[in-house]
Amino acid sequence: MQKLFLLYLIIYILFSSEGICQNLQLDIKGENLIETAVIDSISYKKFHPDINAITQEVNTLQKKLFHIGYVESEHQPLTPKNDSTFQVVFNLKNKYQDIHIYYNEAIVAKDIIQLVSNQVYENYFILPFHTIEAALYTINSKISDLGFPFSEIRLQDISAKDQNTLQAKLETKDVLEKRTIDKIILKGYEKFPKSYLKHYLKIKPKTIFNLSQVKSKTETLNELKFANQIKEPEVLFTKDSTILYLYLEKSKSNSFDGFLGFGTNEETKKVDLTGYLNLDLNNNLNYGESFSLIYKSDENELKTFNANLSLPYLFNSPLGVEVGLNIFKKDSSFTTVNQKAKLFYQINPQTNVYFGISNTKSNNLLEEDTSPLEIQDYNSNTYNVRFIYSKRQNSRLFSKNLLFDIEVGAGKRDFLSQSENQTLFLFNAFKIFNLNPKNSAYLRLNGSGIFSDTYLENELYRFGGINTIRGFEENSIIASLYGLLNTEYRYQLSNSIYIHSIIDFAYLENKLLVQKEKLYGFGFGFGLLTKAGLLKFNYANGKTENQKFKFSNSKIHLSLTAVF
Repeated sequence: MQKLFLLYLIIYILFSSEGICQNLQLDIKGENLIETAVIDSISYKKFHPDINAITQEVNTLQKKLFHIGYVESEHQPLTPKNDSTFQVVFNLKNKYQDIHIYYNEAIVAKDIIQLVSNQVYENYFILPFHTIEAALYTINSKISDLGFPFSEIRLQDISAKDQNTLQAKLETKDVLEKRTIDKIILKGYEKFPKSYLKHYLKIKPKTIFNLSQVKSKTETLNELKFANQIKEPEVLFTKDSTILYLYLEKSKSNSFDGFLGFGTNEETKKVDLTGYLNLDLNNNLNYGESFSLIYKSDENELKTFNANLSLPYLFNSPLGVEVGLNIFKKDSSFTTVNQKAKLFYQINPQTNVYFGISNTKSNNLLEEDTSPLEIQDYNSNTYNVRFIYSKRQNSRLFSKNLLFDIEVGAGKRDFLSQSENQTLFLFNAFKIFNLNPKNSAYLRLNGSGIFSDTYLENELYRFGGINTIRGFEENSIIASLYGLLNTEYRYQLSNSIYIHSIIDFAYLENKLLVQKEKLYGFGFGFGLLTKAGLLKFNYANGKTENQKFKFSNSKIHLSLTAVF
């Protein structure tokens, strides 16, 4: 008995499912074969679960016909052909190819009309019929951007001009009232520097309200170190005012960077330790200011002190000021002090230009009878122009995607009662090529040069080490002109750790020693994002063009960048 009941149940389920899943068929035809071919070319869904879906499909097809110009098309009532098939017959009538739209320049400016039509005349313009919807949307958006957020345009008095052309009037629903931003309210980070609203975002009261432009400008907050946008801006419209709300948060932008280096001293055969301190403070006074301090001590008794202060939008003007002090000392041979002051102007959130002056003074610390002729007291003044373009990216490990920084200076150097003209240049650029979420390539170009009739040892450039060419001692290489290429292939094991290769190349010229040389650095490293900061490990071996590879020339560099 139970088996018989189970058999009946299975049969019932199978036949019930078949009835539930049964489809109704829709067959749509035209008044003739030509019209039927047009309908078939549009395509429509033929099988439906119920009669409501069939009715909806017929309405959808009619909208498609209207869109391509069959605005007078009609269809007969839905007719059943049999138990599962329904038929509808359409009469397409005439197809209109174009529409002539008459407009008033007091409502819509001619330059806006020219964005959507190539045939614009004194009081009307012509559109292909299938572009009407997109064209009206564009026109309405442009009117909204002019300070009319509630604009609503429509076509009135639509009629046939001839067999292939319609005509209509372009009108607005209501009288348009121009809106301006009356007040800006900050939420989340109320102490965000107001000068950045005016000059960085270029959003200020009494400007024409343009929501799409406001959204575009606030997205540039991602280029700032010290602030970001937590949600899109909102607008409160009242009868006589427009209030803009910006939602911001203050970001951790201070950083502390340091490293330890291990290497074998070729003379003493002992392990030498080197290191440096790099402190970067940003916007601690909620002014947008930045202060950096670098102190470096190398194994060759080279000491560097560098302090830099940047104050943007001075006195709420579009100009900022940057001042810096650099002190360099080489054991007991000489000291060099460089002071600089620059004015800068921000072209856009990624681009700045600088104009300034720098003074360099160097003192020979050696006794006159032991001092080489190449080390002399000198004083120089240089006028500089600098251009910086940078672009950030959303990455915890690699926050900056692109940098282009070039500086050119010209001035005079005085020593031993004689004066010489000099030209200087500095160049630094890098780019991260993101191949996919885990793989990327890092490419950096860096170089400096000094051009003069004569050269002094205490004015030449010094490079080498973790921040220039890896595998060499810090600041161990002296040159009057050099260029270097750093490359890394990076692979992210996770969001907090990556490994990379090291392939570096450098070319240098030393006019003082009449020297030209090529340098190479090879190795590997990794980066690890910890609670304390970003820890970097580099192992690199450096060699000159004619030097053999030696493991004893390898250098290990450790650095830790903590953000707070």
